[in-house]
Amino acid sequence: MAEPGEQLVWHKVADVGELPEGRVKTVSAGSRQLALVHFQGQFTAMENRCPHQGGPLGEGSIETGTDGKCWLRCPWHGWDFDPLTGKPPGGHEDTGQEIFAVEVRDDGVYVGLEASTERERTVSDVMAETMVNWGVRHVFGMVGHSNLGLADALRLQEERGNLSYIGIRHEGAASFACSGYAKLTGRPAACLTIAGPGATNLMTGLWDAKVDRAPVLAMTGQVNVQVFGPGAFQEVDLASAFEAVSRFSQTVLNGSDHGELMSLALKNAIIERDVTHLIFPDDVQTLPAGDAKALGPGGRMGTSAITPPAQELEEAIALIAGAKRPIIIVGYGARESMDGVIALAEHLSAPILTTFKAKGQIADGHPHAAGVLGRSGTPIASWFMNESDLIVAFGASFSNHTGIEPTKRIIQVDFERMALGKFHPVTVPVWGDIGVTARAMMNGLDGELAVVDQRFELAERWAMWREEVAGRAKDDLGNGLSSAAVFSSLTRVAPEDAVIAVDVGNNTYSFGRYFECQRQSVLMSGYLGSIGFSLPAAIGAWAATQDFDEHKGRKVLSVSGDGGFAQYMAEFTTAVKYGMDITHILLNNGELGKISKEQRAGDWPVWQTALHNPSFAAYARLCGGRGVRVTDAGDLDNALAEAIAHSGPALVEIMTDVELI
Repeated sequence: MAEPGEQLVWHKVADVGELPEGRVKTVSAGSRQLALVHFQGQFTAMENRCPHQGGPLGEGSIETGTDGKCWLRCPWHGWDFDPLTGKPPGGHEDTGQEIFAVEVRDDGVYVGLEASTERERTVSDVMAETMVNWGVRHVFGMVGHSNLGLADALRLQEERGNLSYIGIRHEGAASFACSGYAKLTGRPAACLTIAGPGATNLMTGLWDAKVDRAPVLAMTGQVNVQVFGPGAFQEVDLASAFEAVSRFSQTVLNGSDHGELMSLALKNAIIERDVTHLIFPDDVQTLPAGDAKALGPGGRMGTSAITPPAQELEEAIALIAGAKRPIIIVGYGARESMDGVIALAEHLSAPILTTFKAKGQIADGHPHAAGVLGRSGTPIASWFMNESDLIVAFGASFSNHTGIEPTKRIIQVDFERMALGKFHPVTVPVWGDIGVTARAMMNGLDGELAVVDQRFELAERWAMWREEVAGRAKDDLGNGLSSAAVFSSLTRVAPEDAVIAVDVGNNTYSFGRYFECQRQSVLMSGYLGSIGFSLPAAIGAWAATQDFDEHKGRKVLSVSGDGGFAQYMAEFTTAVKYGMDITHILLNNGELGKISKEQRAGDWPVWQTALHNPSFAAYARLCGGRGVRVTDAGDLDNALAEAIAHSGPALVEIMTDVELI
């Protein structure tokens, strides 16, 4: 209660006849939630949180106890309070709920509160300020009962213009969005959830980020410290649950060095290119922080430009100098060093093959580009690998999906020592920064080379393949469009610098095979291969286009089948809510086509792969976006171009033939 004579700010909280006698309700006065009581003809306003476990007294009831007296009873655990004084049974003068001034006026019931004072800085504020100092610009998540203190600290940073928050519909989409953001930028975003199911829902997206080496910070709420262990509501042993997926996982406690804890989480995420995790017990989030300082990365990050050992470099240069038909294979790990790799290829007149994850790292129209190697690839890349006498691999993981021939002479360059010879021995493993090593190799090749110029063969092979694709694009069995037609069209109309998130399934294989990249950035769920990735990842990529100058103005596309889109289709409403300029291309064949294909290949009958779908185009329109359905190949270019030109979320549903992949 305010002291006599103290200036109060009055807030109307109810109409006079709104709350019947003998009832209580929760009301808002400014930013505070109060319990308003109407009892024995009087109105009383008191603190809404029960001191036991924070139960909302405004959702309670006024009941007669065994002592014959009426009590305001907490709805959670039955704690009692006097309806007019807020005192508990047998309470002393200094116990019970805080009572606030009430006036009943002609136009309603008013509560008087002290004029707002400056918000007290909390543990969560220190953590949020440290996040900003380390460059975290976006948080994706869901606000809930066990993360409200942390959420309020993020709200404050958003109000100050330091970061942006995107509320998603499923926590799995938040972690996939972070993964997409990190894969595009190399920088971490954060995901926020409550305890229990909110936290466990993050797992698939976090594993996607982990296995593809994308930096992500996960922040999960947790039950109060006082109820750790016995199995409180929504309590999960989050330290154990996140142990395998996170490089660094710690619980934030009262005595923690909070700025340092957040700094360690972000340093691990950035340097190790991995998932990190912080657990925030509900009662710790709002503890006063005093003069605790937020920290930053200054003086804590060194260069990653590792120079390769001289002996390994000399052995590699000798092999290259003596090769007649060397080829270069680039993986996703080479994405930041392509200038040096391309310069080496030009020096050797050698083709550059990419893994599927590295698609787009060299334009398919470049005279040294040979396309994607492996299951999602083209005959061009396979032919050059078969004809080669030396493979120089930069930042490639040697996945079985890529199919690099292990019997060839191989020089493998990687900045990760454990990646060298991971699945089988290679001729010369070279540990070093990819860009530094590629330049060192070229500088060391100062003598006469044995190489033949393979560019003419490259041009011939591309001409043969493009003629084949044009023929496949015309295929028509009467059951829908061919994938070749879809991705040939997308090749023609996609902005040359677009960001394209692709899903998992036959649509993905077809994209790798038929879509020709210019300067587009391609994002995918690589090692995990998780269906449902593309739309949430596109949301993360769109956020990155708002954050960084090098990505501003880039159009974001996502590609999926009907099975993949349906897993996170609610996130289309997220795109509408935030006005995201995302175009989703959906290949609808009414089937989990990749699984049907695998069943046939294993001599199993096709079983349980048929899908019952709504009109996805109509769904997009119901959500408030643009939606169009395409059934004729002649309409593809216009439909895609108009959707891409649309300023906001758009979906193009293309009816395709499951056999024409």
